[in-house]
Amino acid sequence: MSAAAVEHPCDDEPETLLETANRLMEQLPGHRVEIIGGVITVAPPPDGPHADALTTLMVPFLSAGLHGEESRVLQGIGLWLPSGPEDYVIPDLTIVDSDYNERLIANNSYDPACFRLVLEVTSGNYQNDLRNKVIAYAQAKIPVYVIVDRKHGRVHVLTEPLPGGYDRHEVYAPGQEAPLPVSIGAEVTLDVAELVRAGRPKR
Repeated sequence: MSAAAVEHPCDDEPETLLETANRLMEQLPGHRVEIIGGVITVAPPPDGPHADALTTLMVPFLSAGLHGEESRVLQGIGLWLPSGPEDYVIPDLTIVDSDYNERLIANNSYDPACFRLVLEVTSGNYQNDLRNKVIAYAQAKIPVYVIVDRKHGRVHVLTEPLPGGYDRHEVYAPGQEAPLPVSIGAEVTLDVAELVRAGRPKR
């Protein structure tokens, strides 16, 4: 999901970043507020095709049995980041270990070690998902990061995290199938054309 940076208000006793983020969430219902690299970002509510793409994405994961005893398929769960003392993100879709609920760190966000895959469906500010979050998820050692790039009609699959990004970055176009690593817990292949079609906004 896309996001725009927000200035941090200053006063005699400034809020912490987490306090500011939580206040913004209360003031902007439906918006997604995150802290990446010490910067607060706010993403507007998703449009219908964004939600359609997410539902389309869930089908192969559920069909593969990934929402079961060993793992769960979840939308909008917080992921605590090691990049800063208050950093966290809320990916569009995740596959997590089934015991994730025992790994709560803070602010409704969970230990990155229990995440097998994170997935983002881009919106207006797609570069946040294609740049800032690539680094953030790699630093958190998320093994698989998938991006549905609605602007360019592509699906990105990033694996093998390093401190500055991912060592492997595969890009798939409509007409291709995007295979995901079996490390997520099952064999899953994404139909790129189907995802691009589901996420395409009406013009």
